[in-house]
Amino acid sequence: MMRKMDEEHIEHPEKGVIQMTDFLLDEGHKVGQRRVRRLMRLMGIQAIYPKKHLSVPGPAVYIMPYLLRGLKIDHRNQVWSIDITYIPMAKGFMYLTAIIDVYSRFIVGWSLHNTLDASNCIEVLKNAIAKYGAPEIINSDQGVQFTCQMWKDACAEHPEMRISMDGRGRAKDNIWIERFWRTIKYDYIYIQPEENGAALYQGILRFIDDYNYHRHHQGIDRQIPSKLYLRSAA
Repeated sequence: MMRKMDEEHIEHPEKGVIQMTDFLLDEGHKVGQRRVRRLMRLMGIQAIYPKKHLSVPGPAVYIMPYLLRGLKIDHRNQVWSIDITYIPMAKGFMYLTAIIDVYSRFIVGWSLHNTLDASNCIEVLKNAIAKYGAPEIINSDQGVQFTCQMWKDACAEHPEMRISMDGRGRAKDNIWIERFWRTIKYDYIYIQPEENGAALYQGILRFIDDYNYHRHHQGIDRQIPSKLYLRSAA
């Protein structure tokens, strides 16, 4: 049922608890809104649509402004985008955290975990910075992993890096990583659900290697992400 919810969320991110419940009922699942709400929270997904009272997003240590509106992104490490997504397996599920370089669409870092802890995102960010250097801007949504003190402190270790956050409920503010989620799920995860975490890790490793170094990307004029990323460093 969670696999079906994930597929439906990718296709219709605007669906909230009520519409998701209706969808599952139409699919033959006997489920109520309370259970659907619990599963959506467990999966880390929520409906994407303009919401009222945008200044009251829920418990958060801080909220940073969105810095990308009107920004011309024309070089690597100018903007990185980070996010977490639910990954279904044949039995069970895990969470994938990834960071994409917006200019080149190159995946600079990723990791697989069984929790939604902020420490996982910090680990991915630190490893990516150690390998490629810090970006000028790190952009995320307003998830609890990115509005906590741990994330703020980790980012503060790199004063040259500014924090940017999507507007609450704005689907297109983090569109680059969202498109990557769609690609990896439709081209790999959904058609080849792995049996366990070890197999899933190896499968994602192969997929991202192919995505970075061999696939032509429509969003960058059919170029290969790694070639654009490395060429812009010259």
